Amino acid sequence: MIRIGIAGYGNLGRGVESALSHTEDMELVGVFTRRSPDSVKAKTGVPVYSMEQAKSMTDKIDVMILCGGSANDLPKQTAELAQYFNVIDSFDTHAKIPEHFADVDAACKKSGHLGMISVGWDPGMFSLNRLYGQAILPNGKDYTFWGKGVSQGHSDAIRRIPGVQDARQYTIPVESALESVRRGENPELTTREKHTRECFVVAKEGADKAAIEKAIVTMPNYFSDYDTTVHFISQEELDRDHSGIPHGGMVFRTGVTGLNGENKHVIEYKLTLDSNPEFTSSVLVAFARAAYRMHSEGQVGCKTVFDVAPAYLHPESGEALRAKLL
Repeated sequence: MIRIGIAGYGNLGRGVESALSHTEDMELVGVFTRRSPDSVKAKTGVPVYSMEQAKSMTDKIDVMILCGGSANDLPKQTAELAQYFNVIDSFDTHAKIPEHFADVDAACKKSGHLGMISVGWDPGMFSLNRLYGQAILPNGKDYTFWGKGVSQGHSDAIRRIPGVQDARQYTIPVESALESVRRGENPELTTREKHTRECFVVAKEGADKAAIEKAIVTMPNYFSDYDTTVHFISQEELDRDHSGIPHGGMVFRTGVTGLNGENKHVIEYKLTLDSNPEFTSSVLVAFARAAYRMHSEGQVGCKTVFDVAPAYLHPESGEALRAKLL
């Protein structure tokens, strides 16, 4: 059995716990939290430890799955825990991945461990499909669409506006842009032409709704570059109709083959997810299996999804995979 630890017990940590309960070759040793362990109860009843106790349990855990946030937790935590364990995280700040890779790589090479970073669906599964598409259709273009789904970061940005009590924001692909890509037309699309944003906002009593709406639609880096619709609703409606965390999206590679580019091709990879964190957790668990196997073969240092042979992800043997799936 591959022995797993979970560092952090929010939505992602609970998703990893659930995903592990459906594996036959992996077992959850415990959950590690920065909160008081007495205040956290794991759904499956496994022990809960303080984060400080982790370093005394290096002989009990094969892979530590880190479930903290990319903004403040993972940039430090992944490299720190790589001193003691093989680690895997879902770091998703795309622009900072090279820097994060270098930090984790140095820590792993010093300790003799393997670290795997930026595992999820984007970065992660979408990244793999972009790589496959470019390799197979070198004469072509990439397109990525996100949604329809809840953007947790954008929802949080709205909640920080004065007068806002609660909010959810959905990212929605523009259907006409999607269909143009599917037809192989290779359109040049601006940010505004690819996605819209729809916001459901609960305003505090007496708040200036017009001011809130203006603050949302003009917010740089979040909404100003998009066609944004704002709906004001009650807390009851928000809790009833918008309590989930669905997401998904599509990666396309369009390209041509033939001596004169006479034949068009479209590759489409699509995800429709009821629960963003639970799907991300399932990807993490599969790649944790790969991390364990790769380290068992003597590999150390930092890795990404690009470095993992597909057979490492699946619980069955190579013989079984060749017989059943190839």
